[in-house]
Amino acid sequence: MTAPAPGTDGPSARPRTAPHYSVAPAPASPEGYVVPGMPGAPVQGYEPVEPLGPTPLATPTSPRTSRRRVTPRRRTGPAVALAVLAMLLGGLAYGCAPLRAADSLGWLAIAQAGLVALPLGLLGGRNRLLPPLGALFAAGALLLGQLTEHLRRVHADGPGPGGLLHDTLTSWRGDLRPLDAAFYAIALIGGFLLTRRTADRG
Repeated sequence: MTAPAPGTDGPSARPRTAPHYSVAPAPASPEGYVVPGMPGAPVQGYEPVEPLGPTPLATPTSPRTSRRRVTPRRRTGPAVALAVLAMLLGGLAYGCAPLRAADSLGWLAIAQAGLVALPLGLLGGRNRLLPPLGALFAAGALLLGQLTEHLRRVHADGPGPGGLLHDTLTSWRGDLRPLDAAFYAIALIGGFLLTRRTADRG
């Protein structure tokens, strides 16, 4: 008798080979087991910490609120009062200078403007009314200085029948020159610009 050929109804005499797979089968693991390092695996040595308390919610702040906290408080009233005081002091200092230096002191109108603009800008801040007030106070300091100067001259020469105040105004009007217009322009422009610039820096 001959042995049955392979593929016939009888068993084959060849040894059985391991089955081949295109994808490696997943290893058998007990139910509920997670491989370490995979998502969902417990971390060794980690203990959850309970929160100490509820986290306070951040309250939204508006731009106006934050600006009020950062920007210092402006005081318009004290600023104007100090500017008026600076105008009086500047005018008296100008008028009490030696009479022979009156022509050269006219150019110091910018100094009077700076003296007036300092309190207006630092205390008053960016107020639209303060730069025009700075211009007027600077010109007022120059006018007060010139009137004080002529008052000293009239008082030294002796007042006339019109009185001291009348003679002072008459002497001031008679002594006006085109150069005085330049002095007043310097005082007006300087008072306006210096007040605004001091407010921006403050």
